[in-house]
Parts: sequence; structure tokens; C-alpha cells
Amino acid sequence: MDPADLSHHISHRYNEELDRLRTRVLAMGGFVEQQLQKGLTALIDGDSALGEAVASEDVLVNDMEVAIDEECSRLLAIRAPTAGDLRVIVSMIKTITDLERIGDEAEKVGFIAARLAVSERPGEAYRDVNHLGLLVSEMVRDALNAYARMDADSAVSVARRDRMVDEEYEAIQRQCITYMMEDPRAIRRTLDLLWVVRALERVGDHAKNICEYIIYMVHGRDVRHTPLDEVAGEIIGRSEASKAAPAAVPPPAA
Repeated sequence: MDPADLSHHISHRYNEELDRLRTRVLAMGGFVEQQLQKGLTALIDGDSALGEAVASEDVLVNDMEVAIDEECSRLLAIRAPTAGDLRVIVSMIKTITDLERIGDEAEKVGFIAARLAVSERPGEAYRDVNHLGLLVSEMVRDALNAYARMDADSAVSVARRDRMVDEEYEAIQRQCITYMMEDPRAIRRTLDLLWVVRALERVGDHAKNICEYIIYMVHGRDVRHTPLDEVAGEIIGRSEASKAAPAAVPPPAA
């Protein structure tokens, strides 16, 4: 059974329930991605009102998580899914947990952006933070696109970008330490900036987690503690072998 195909059940209602759940997960992901982008805009533009709005809207993300989790629990109890269906529902539960945590990180960015709006902004540092924000926003968007298509190959590719996010995070950390050493008056502002880049680095981790759930849904393998290079070789190799396999030839008529 292909996990991407949610229309294979005899029960038409079951098909609709699974499809509706996946749509709700993607809608939650879209909202969380939007929150993250607004938080970054508030930070870079010094928009206190926008930052406060992002922080206050986190309750909507929490409500989405609770509603989807309750629906998943209901399906587990009523439908007693097995094999691919069970993997799909379990992965949905895990995915919305990571999306809710991305929402929490966006809330932090919005809150700190509102506080920093009245402070002097060191242009170079903010450019670097903005670049990191773009990297993790693209990871979230591409992870959700891979989720929508149940594309394990794309999920592996997106997950591997987390290494780049970590490198950017460490570089900004070093830069911020230099600022604080050169100007002790900037310590409070720079510490706030460090909280922002830490939040963005965590967003990258959560996007990577979502990619790992996609691989689990499609291939039934838990890769959370497996080196990504090994996962890439196995997953991509399997896909290439599948494409290269000759089409089945029907037996000759009697």
C-alpha cells in the first residue's frame, strides 16, 4: 500500500477522514510558516506591533494541535489502523508536535522583535540573522511540500540542509560574542539577538524532524538516529532501483 494514497479503503468515510486530517496538518504548517515569516519581518523592520501580533497568535497554533491530535486519537480508537495507515496517523501526531514547537519559536522571535524595535540595530548582524531566517523558512516550506507529496527523496534533501543552518548559527554566535566584548553596552541587545538565532536554529531541527517522519511514512523505517548520508544512499538508491525496474509483462493469452 502506498502511504501517499489515502483513497484505498472500502469505507469511503475513512478515506475522507484521512484526507481531511492531512489537509488540516498542512494548513497548520502553512499558518506556522506564515507566523515565522512575520516574526522575522517584525525583527528586521523594527515593527513592534507586528511582533506582538505574532506572539499573541501562538494560541491559534496550540488550538490547531489539540484539535488535530484529538481527531487522530479518535481514528486510532475507532478504525484500529494497521501497517501504512498506522504509520500515517502516528506521523501526523509527531508532525503537529513539531509544528507547534515551530510556532513556539516564532512566538519567541515575535516577542523579542517587539522588544528590540526601539533599540539600535547593528545592520550586519541583522542581515546575517535574516539570512538564517530565510534558510529555516525555506526548510519548513520545502518539508511541508515533501509532506504533501509524500516525497521521501525531497525529505532527505531538506533534512540535509540542517547542517548548513547549524554552521550559520555558530557563525552568528561568534559574531555576537565579538560585539559584546567590543561594546559592553550592547550586551542586553545582543543576548536578545542570540535568543532569536537560537530559536531559528531550533526551527531547522523541527523541520528536519518532519522530514524524518515523511521517510518513516513512506518507507516504514525510523531514521531519527541514523546518519543522513547513510539514509540518503539507501533511500535514493531504492528510488533509482524502482525506476529502473522493468514493467511487469502480462502472461500470454492461453
